[in-house]
Amino acid sequence: MAMITRAPRGTQDISPAESYKWRYVERVAAEEARNFGFNEIRTPTFEHTELFVRSVGDTTDVVQKEMYTFQDKGDRSITLKPEGTAGAVRSLIEKGQLNDALPVKVYYITSCFRYEKPQAGRFREFHQFGVEMFGPAGPAADAEVIGLAKSILGRLGVEKLSLEINSIGCPECRAVYHKALKEYFYQYKDKLCETCLGRLEKNPMRILDCKNPECGEIAANAPKMVDYICGDCKEHFEGVKAALSAMGLSYTVNPTIVRGLDYYTRTVFEFISTDIGAQGTVCGGGRYDGLVKELGGNSLPALGFGMGLERLISVMEKTGCEFEPEKSCGIYIGSMGPAAALEAVKLTSKLRSEFGVQAECDLMGRSVKAQMKYADKIGARFSVMLGDNELAEKKARVKNMATGEQQELLLDDSFAGKAADLINFADLYEVCEK
Repeated sequence: MAMITRAPRGTQDISPAESYKWRYVERVAAEEARNFGFNEIRTPTFEHTELFVRSVGDTTDVVQKEMYTFQDKGDRSITLKPEGTAGAVRSLIEKGQLNDALPVKVYYITSCFRYEKPQAGRFREFHQFGVEMFGPAGPAADAEVIGLAKSILGRLGVEKLSLEINSIGCPECRAVYHKALKEYFYQYKDKLCETCLGRLEKNPMRILDCKNPECGEIAANAPKMVDYICGDCKEHFEGVKAALSAMGLSYTVNPTIVRGLDYYTRTVFEFISTDIGAQGTVCGGGRYDGLVKELGGNSLPALGFGMGLERLISVMEKTGCEFEPEKSCGIYIGSMGPAAALEAVKLTSKLRSEFGVQAECDLMGRSVKAQMKYADKIGARFSVMLGDNELAEKKARVKNMATGEQQELLLDDSFAGKAADLINFADLYEVCEK
């Protein structure tokens, strides 16, 4: 029969042979976030479209070109979330959790959706690890969030990274900067792309992020935000740099970083790798002090970052980072004949439920040779074969698949416990050897 369809363009399947890498990265990221005091939040895959228009910005490429938006059966405009921050903020406001003791710290692992050209490390459905912190206004919080990102990347073994930071100011100094940008870009109105012509009046900073080569060439000589930030923003930025230095984190000030979403204020940052070509940003974030109020909450400073898991895993693979393997099958219990098969089912169930052992038995009616071949294929650390003789003598030999050593155990109520001890001892030995 012919295949009905293929996976939609810009999506990917994560096979069992690869999924352990994802679980490892997600576990490390979550553990580090909890070490920094962040707790998990889970939000819906889709939200009302207005949420993203208000938060991300109606002049951004995300809103104008990339969102998956549709009318539901109630004629409501619904959008698959293109990023994780807006949904987290909406949830915390709705549940009243921003009234709790500050700072409020949350993290999430979520799917996001953007209709854009698939390329290396970028998909139309992608997965994001993100953190959000609400309450602190001082620069130490910026450095702590950046430090958390660095801690995650460091624990994963990602070393060839550069930290780039910038300040894009507050609404007051940004208004002055916008005026300077407009004056500059008006000189090149006839050369800007159609999208940037629309941005010129509403949000000229978006032109700095345009992917059109001609617009990029013009933007290269545009005024820099860092030259227009007010005294308070400059003091804050200097504080961020001082805190990063105190933490031993090296950085580069990159005045061209503006990030792709309108809600950012003051500090913005990126961790960049050069190991996967042009698309080298593995983590980006910053402050968004006005977003909570914009979405209907009280005025509350906030900051965070997002880390694309596809791109991060690609960087890890290309730079030779090790992915911690998951434990394979602890013991395979083979059988010959119906009575032995029933005993294998009984022992497998007991090993799992009472001793937490990953155990398997034959479900395919294979021959003894085929069962042992299967046990080897799934990486079983121990195996045992039960037949009429073993049942009659109430004894069975448990084989260490790596060394070939065998140990005879009684087939009584103590069998599962003793087999579990053998597996646990082997695990401990492996840890000590490493």
